[in-house]
Amino acid sequence: MEPQPSLKKKTIGGLAWSFGDLVGNQGIQFLIQIILARMLLPEHFGLIGMILVFIALCNSLVDSGFTQALIRERNASQADYSTVFYFNLLISVMIYGILYAAAPVISSFFGEPQLVSLVRVLSIGIVINSLAIIPKAMFAKEVNFKAQAAINLSASIISGVIAIGLAIAGYGVWSLVLRQLSLNAIQSLLFVFTKKWIPSLVFSVASFKRLFGFGWKLLVSGLIDTFYTNVYFLIIGRQYSAAQLGFYTNASRFSEIVSQNLAATILRVTYPVLSSIQNEHERLKQSYKNITKLAAFLIFPMMVGMAAVGEPLVLLVFGEKWLPMVPYFQLLSIAGMLYPILALDLSILQVKGRSDLYLQLEIINKISLTILLALAVWLELGVIGLIAAAILNTYLEFFVNSHFSKREVAYPATEKVKDLLPVYLMSFVMGTVVWALGALLETGILIQLLLQVAAGIMLYIAACWIAKVAELKTVYGLLLPILKKIKP
Repeated sequence: MEPQPSLKKKTIGGLAWSFGDLVGNQGIQFLIQIILARMLLPEHFGLIGMILVFIALCNSLVDSGFTQALIRERNASQADYSTVFYFNLLISVMIYGILYAAAPVISSFFGEPQLVSLVRVLSIGIVINSLAIIPKAMFAKEVNFKAQAAINLSASIISGVIAIGLAIAGYGVWSLVLRQLSLNAIQSLLFVFTKKWIPSLVFSVASFKRLFGFGWKLLVSGLIDTFYTNVYFLIIGRQYSAAQLGFYTNASRFSEIVSQNLAATILRVTYPVLSSIQNEHERLKQSYKNITKLAAFLIFPMMVGMAAVGEPLVLLVFGEKWLPMVPYFQLLSIAGMLYPILALDLSILQVKGRSDLYLQLEIINKISLTILLALAVWLELGVIGLIAAAILNTYLEFFVNSHFSKREVAYPATEKVKDLLPVYLMSFVMGTVVWALGALLETGILIQLLLQVAAGIMLYIAACWIAKVAELKTVYGLLLPILKKIKP
């Protein structure tokens, strides 16, 4: 059994480098996205948005749930890794062939002739990504995010420079395509050379059956989740113009900077750590509870705050031509509040090896989302109605997920609501004050935004201090070792 201090040190070290990866890599990618958004048209981003659902689904299919299975495996062997590598590579090549042949059908579905060549080139990244799946799993298993941070940052900078150069040269949408391809290629190359892992000439049927026995349910769950995460691109791209989809695409990517990326940072650190104590029930519950409360403490005010300053933020960052994306961005920010909590609930089922419950949850939650989306389309509520359906469904998911996860870890919805309600309410109070302040201020956009952000931070911290929210002290306590870890 790993001693508590070692587990805590591993978690804090992983969080430090994972957070550094988030700030560095996502910060660079966000900066590049801003530059490209100012140089390109909404239609260009809309065309890429039309392809995203197919690329995302295929990447999930290639992984086949093996990454999580390998991370959870306490003593994965060379035969295990080699077997998964060859399977992933074979599937990726087969999927590329299918997408290449299906490109004209996809183009016809959206009514965009350009998509034939765009699909055929962009989907090469699926094969490239498959080469780095094993090294990534190894780094994650070791809770080694220092190497991953360096690799991701390097790849983001180089691919971003390539894309900006192509945009300046007038390549339009192809600058976005080649940015993604170069990002995939550089990341895979660096992961392979940094880890220095080479597959053996072996394919173990026993390894495949054991790992796939756990992973196939995660595969199906992942495919369902990926499809529904990207189904908005499919519906909007089919029902509306490429420009409208472009507004939604950038609003979605902008809102996800905090919710999904911070959640991913937390999950990729906590999953291998929690997996190491999966059989220590009380310790696992307390760790799970603390992580959930800490995630809410950080993400709730960020998402509400982003919605409150949506208009000046979009104007300052993207420019006036992107103003129609403001309501999408604000609503998507609210929709993303609960995402990290939902992801943690699903993660704990993986930790406990209950991929069957994980799959059941995905099916139940997506049935409810399908009904809500169908109603929004039938009632012709537009893009706003589609996003409203997503917001409502996140709250339904919260209670369904909590009901299932409490079977494995005794943390029911009632207790969870009691833990999260204070920061939830304080976040919305803070957001309302920040929004009202913006409506009253008559200054330049930059000054208005800075004053709103400063007021929001001070108000939230003061409210948490008065209410004696324990996570405020926890964050303060975590900052010192994290800074010490990053400083060298």
